[in-house]
Amino acid sequence: MAKRDNTLKLKFDSARKFAPAPESRSAAKIKPKYDLFINGKFEKPLSKKYFDSTNPATGEKLSEVADSSAADVDKAVKAARNAFNSWSKLPAAERGKYIFRIARMVQERARELAIVETLDGGKPIRESRDFDVPTAANHFFYYAGWADKLEYAFPNRTAKPLGVAGQIIPWNFPLLMAAWKIAPALATGNTVVLKPAETTPLTAMLLAEIILEADLPPGVVNIITGAGSTGAAIVNHPDVNKIAFTGSTDVGKIIEKAIAGTDKKATLELGGKAANIIFEDAPLDQAVEGIVNGIFFNQGHVCCAGSRLYVQESVLESVLRKLKDRIETLIVGDPLDKNTDVGAINSKQQYDQIMKYIKIGINEGSDMFQSSCTLPSKGLYIPPTIFSNVAQSSRIAQEEIFGPVLTIQSFRTDDEVIEKANNTPYGLSAGVWTDKGSKIFNLTTKLRAGVVWANTFNKFDPTSPFGGYKESGYGREGGLHGLAPYLNLV
Repeated sequence: MAKRDNTLKLKFDSARKFAPAPESRSAAKIKPKYDLFINGKFEKPLSKKYFDSTNPATGEKLSEVADSSAADVDKAVKAARNAFNSWSKLPAAERGKYIFRIARMVQERARELAIVETLDGGKPIRESRDFDVPTAANHFFYYAGWADKLEYAFPNRTAKPLGVAGQIIPWNFPLLMAAWKIAPALATGNTVVLKPAETTPLTAMLLAEIILEADLPPGVVNIITGAGSTGAAIVNHPDVNKIAFTGSTDVGKIIEKAIAGTDKKATLELGGKAANIIFEDAPLDQAVEGIVNGIFFNQGHVCCAGSRLYVQESVLESVLRKLKDRIETLIVGDPLDKNTDVGAINSKQQYDQIMKYIKIGINEGSDMFQSSCTLPSKGLYIPPTIFSNVAQSSRIAQEEIFGPVLTIQSFRTDDEVIEKANNTPYGLSAGVWTDKGSKIFNLTTKLRAGVVWANTFNKFDPTSPFGGYKESGYGREGGLHGLAPYLNLV
């Protein structure tokens, strides 16, 4: 009998190690310079100023992007106002056809959009490809279908469009947030002036190219770029009828003050500090995957991230052990690599903010555990981080960090965890893990959160409304509820 050779045994830590090489950048046709998209064409900014859009994974300059002045904003608003009369009077079925066409073209350019989203924002290509781009297309498809059915959405009421919608979107989901806002506005007969975040403007500019190619009438959608002053000019413009903002609670409060006393409508989707609650009867392995997805998806740059973990005391040690083991398997690195689980932090400003909170957590006396992964030598990266033995009053448990940082606390009873979960100024989302349906219904009626997931986390669908309570803002986006903020209902 031949002697068995053990020298050729291979140990596979993960099958993903043998996945294909990183996604090629060749499909991303990024232009060296982007102008403003106003009245159906690209125009140079009146300010004559541009700013750089960079890749947070490498620090390289990707493109120069127009920096709008107040005069540029005024020009865009006037174009939207001029287009409103004809667009709002267009047969609703025709409006739906335009929106449907945009959806199809987003699908056709899906690979390009995903690569640019990853290059500009730092998120893993798997997330851009599998979540951001298809979900954006689905929102356009969904609201294309509603365009000629508003009478059924709001029976016995007259639904009239508001006029010009000023829309300001964040840097964590640029393309998806643009779709969330543009699609319902167009379906209801409004026109749009949209401003993407200054750190992630590129997929919005690609969307402008798609809108142009789709032959949307000039002025119906205008996309202008710039920093906070550009957003302020949109908010304060007297001919803007509706403000739709997604971003920080601090900026949301500024917007609320600015429009107070005016007749402008608003939806504000702001910060969050979601509780993710694990009961002793939960499927723990599945729950650990939900914890990881809840906080480390998109580097924790998610307003509804499950950043506060509450674990029933009897299974705390087991969950903590499983979670640490799982975190050690996460790959932090090149966002274009299909193996990457956690990509680059979006900007130096956000990197510094997250590091500040990590130091605060250490100084507050919590126990820190970080993945032992090797970080890339270039770019902005932070390893997955968890803090246990966290006090309810600690800053890392109360304040939004917006990064890959999780706080962990224990609880004994339903009433205790409900009280702890609601003890926050935010109220955007929450998660509950248990095999008892009665417990799920008990908590969902008592948690002050706009969205509560049961035995899952971070699941989104265009048919489902999304929004929060308290300092997480007001109004809803998505679903039938996402139409009402763009209408005068009488």
